Amino acid sequence: MANKRFDRALLLLGSRDTLPLIVAAIPFGIVYGAMAQSLGLTQWQAMGMSVFVFAGASQFIAVTLLASAAALPVIIMTVFIVNLRHMLYAASLMSTADKVPALLRVPMAFWLTDETYAVVANRLREKHQDGKGFYAYYIGSALTMYLNWQLCTWIGITVGEQVPDMTKWGLDIAMIVAFIGIVVPALQNMAHWACTISAGVCILLTHDWPHQTGLLFSSVMAILVGMLVLRHQQRVTVKGGIHE
Repeated sequence: MANKRFDRALLLLGSRDTLPLIVAAIPFGIVYGAMAQSLGLTQWQAMGMSVFVFAGASQFIAVTLLASAAALPVIIMTVFIVNLRHMLYAASLMSTADKVPALLRVPMAFWLTDETYAVVANRLREKHQDGKGFYAYYIGSALTMYLNWQLCTWIGITVGEQVPDMTKWGLDIAMIVAFIGIVVPALQNMAHWACTISAGVCILLTHDWPHQTGLLFSSVMAILVGMLVLRHQQRVTVKGGIHE
């Protein structure tokens, strides 16, 4: 019973620690629902994307590209590149996640989001370095984000049918603020800063490229720059260790 109470406590703690980021995600989800409805998706299509895809930025991009009649390969490749960051998230958590049974890691992979990664990584880095209770805490955060996204999508679809031009209210600015809150505390070395600055510069130069290809290009360039700087740092560290 003690272990069950402990796991339940961590489940609730993961949920609680995610609440500040959910506040910013709420308008983002509502705008997605309203935009999907306004661009011609049925209620079931819009909800189905949230239920089975569950990737906010990718859903926005996919819906926009579908509405602009972009070629399917362009949509697939753009969404794939945008979601590549989740591979980096997963890789950084593997040293702890590999202690979790493989079957239980399936929902973890599906529910991995920027918000949950930020909350879980922060806990591992600052308060829970041994990874004890990692799964319960992770699921608490991830499940809270998932349920919130479904609810907000439904609200956006429902309200969007009644309120015209809801997507022009500027509610999506809340998610930009949330991403700044996620990214800035995680910038802890030169590779992180190089990746972020490269992404910012590239997106300013390519924001008017058609079919969101500027986002695709900027993502690839930022990842490449970050990897190059990280490798340089590692070589310098190794050389410094040899000299000592």
